Amino acid sequence: MKYAQKYKTMYFPAPKPSYKWVTKDHIEKPPIWCSVDLRDGNQALIIPMNLEEKIEFFKLLVKIGFKEIEVGFPAASETEFEFCRTLIEQDLIPDDVTIQVLTQAREHIIKKTFEAIKGVKQAVVHLYNSTSVAQRQQVFKKDPEDIIKIAVEGAKLLKKLTEEDGGNYRFEYSPESFTGTEIPFALKICNEVLDVWKPTPEWPTIINLPVTVSHSMSHIYASQIEYMSENLKYRDGVVLSLHPHNDRGTGVADTELALLAGADRVEGTLFGNGERTGNVDIVTLALNMYSHGVEPGLDFTDLPSIIEVYEKVTRMQVYDRQPYAGKLVFAAFSGSHQDAIAKGMLWRETHSDEQWTVPYLPIDPKDLGREYEADVIRINSQSGKGGIGYLLDQSYGLRIPPKMREEVGYAVKDVSDKAHAELSPEEVMEVFKKRYVNIGNPIELLEVHFKQDHGIITEMIVNENGEHRIYSGRGNGRLDAVSNAIKANNNINYTITTYEEHALSVSSSSQACSYVAIEGDDGNTYWGVGIDDDIINSSVLALISAVNRYGKEKGQE
Repeated sequence: MKYAQKYKTMYFPAPKPSYKWVTKDHIEKPPIWCSVDLRDGNQALIIPMNLEEKIEFFKLLVKIGFKEIEVGFPAASETEFEFCRTLIEQDLIPDDVTIQVLTQAREHIIKKTFEAIKGVKQAVVHLYNSTSVAQRQQVFKKDPEDIIKIAVEGAKLLKKLTEEDGGNYRFEYSPESFTGTEIPFALKICNEVLDVWKPTPEWPTIINLPVTVSHSMSHIYASQIEYMSENLKYRDGVVLSLHPHNDRGTGVADTELALLAGADRVEGTLFGNGERTGNVDIVTLALNMYSHGVEPGLDFTDLPSIIEVYEKVTRMQVYDRQPYAGKLVFAAFSGSHQDAIAKGMLWRETHSDEQWTVPYLPIDPKDLGREYEADVIRINSQSGKGGIGYLLDQSYGLRIPPKMREEVGYAVKDVSDKAHAELSPEEVMEVFKKRYVNIGNPIELLEVHFKQDHGIITEMIVNENGEHRIYSGRGNGRLDAVSNAIKANNNINYTITTYEEHALSVSSSSQACSYVAIEGDDGNTYWGVGIDDDIINSSVLALISAVNRYGKEKGQE
């Protein structure tokens, strides 16, 4: 990189930063949320939304819980104007929702905007003009007083038209490109606009300080907001608003620190859609607060459905690693991560702690409509025994003995590694069944009977390599008797080292699952699993499965 010298700081720190916000460690209450998806987000789309898509998106935003929604720039196009009129004329705006419309500080655009909102129950008219040094010098070629005059004249016209119209309108002013503006000048222009509107707590005005283009680190923006908050006139009648973009990848940080510094309101979009690198992501902001125990006032309990509508109407895609929303943000492929998550989940089941403290998961996926089985433990060649065991438990009720999990893990990972693919829960179960469950070759159990006579006597009917045979044996218990019968009828020797069993569910019709490990005379351990409606049969099937696996290994020596 040879040309760094051509760049210089394009921002202006606050004249007297106090940094009071630094002493705060979290946001205590949610801001007023304003969605600008239908204006700022829409104008950044390759193919802007049509009328039907905008209406569908508007209804989604209402359902999520937004009470302020910027619906467009009505003077910009016929579609924008028609959308605004449709919302009003078809009575699609709930009584507790305020629409917001954007207008430049130009007379004909302001008048067209007022035509668009005529008859609305309530609205915010958002006035802006650009104030940065670069815009003043290069675009408008005007001195600061001329820029102030543009804003003041626009503010006066808003007030005049509102009085004539009799509408229930509130006003918003944005010094566009605030972050490239000298802070004393930004304060001066905002205060002169406020002198026109004279807001009160009963009729507040919104002063919106946008990160139109991000130039500085987040603490600089926070100090700018703090300075403005402490020096704006009519502060008890001003709603101090933020509108950060994400050019430096710090949109969320800019917003969070600025909220600590005194801001009251946030304008942003779902998933950060917007010009260049996008607007600040309201989903991330709201769920960051939620993860700190603050109710954000927006409903993201069915995030997958929200994503579905968003992707359909915007033709944008939510990135797989998008905070909270991406398909993979809760996914754990790493064996150590899976093991920690599985143990954390088990800990929650056995303790009454209401606090969410599961390792690697900052928020409970179920709170967002995500499923543990499909979203959290994901199986590939990097997975571990803990994660695979957890998945089989959660998806199929299989409580694999700890001593068996490592072997199962290697078996599943080997399949994934050779296929160079992630395995679904169904594919993992198929690997498990094929390798361990009810293995019937070369010995297949057809029937088994027991009677008690100085111990347990068993008679088994088996299919051995296509031939029906009867095995008989005696032992201290049923499994011991079956084992002795197998040994007596085959040239094989082993010791049963592990036996465990459980029901596959809590229902009365649940199948039984048994696990048996045997140690062969070669010193190796062989596992078998039996699943049957009868617990005795499942144990016998598990033993036969282990013996068959041992026999095959011996036959390959």
